[in-house]
Amino acid sequence: MLPKVKVLRPEGILDNAKSTQFRQQINELIDEGVNVILIDFKKVTFMDSSGLGALVLILKMIRASGGRLFLMSLNDQLKMLFDLTNMGNIFEIINDKSELEDRLRNP
Repeated sequence: MLPKVKVLRPEGILDNAKSTQFRQQINELIDEGVNVILIDFKKVTFMDSSGLGALVLILKMIRASGGRLFLMSLNDQLKMLFDLTNMGNIFEIINDKSELEDRLRNP
């Protein structure tokens, strides 16, 4: 069975207000049968702890549905946040879409 992939491209600041909306969007995608979600952070300028907390909840929701979550295009602030919180080991962080295709072929 081929994975049903959806790419999300949030923009600006990922804080508490946007995190709630983001989680609802992910829930809807899971309900639609999407089982691989790629979040492209290219246009995110800043993420605070509530944004990171939302990502953890999103990861749990996706895993509970049998899916996978990938993160891409982390800027320096996001990389530092992931490093400081040791969350870089929990999330599947990729460099580009070709790496996503490789990981989906070879889980």
